[in-house]
Amino acid sequence: MVRRIVRTPRAPNPVGPFSQAAKAANFVFVAGQGGLDPKTNRLVKGGIKEQTKQTLENIRNILEASGANLDQVVQVRVFLKEPQDFKAMNEVYSTYFRKDHPARTTIATTFVVEGGLVEIDAIAYVEQRI
Repeated sequence: MVRRIVRTPRAPNPVGPFSQAAKAANFVFVAGQGGLDPKTNRLVKGGIKEQTKQTLENIRNILEASGANLDQVVQVRVFLKEPQDFKAMNEVYSTYFRKDHPARTTIATTFVVEGGLVEIDAIAYVEQRI
């Protein structure tokens, strides 16, 4: 099996020893992304809605750099710092995944990135071998 690491300047640099994404066979595995602005590598201003939007933009950009897109996402995991942010996160999330929604798990947890309210990872399946 061939594995290829995905890197793009249109998403934040990893804050640890991991890649933005890895491609293997027909799958793209996007590492957990947060609300970091790729130009500054700092959290965007605002709350859960702004961080969720930036997080999903980062995922979209990483997928595009790998040759995939949001419509090909089959699995998403959402990690929320505060359970009460679920509704607001879901409002933003639903504008990115409008139909044929991917399977999703949402978990309340703590974060390594100070000030981070949300982290999302994703797995996309691409019909053609990539």
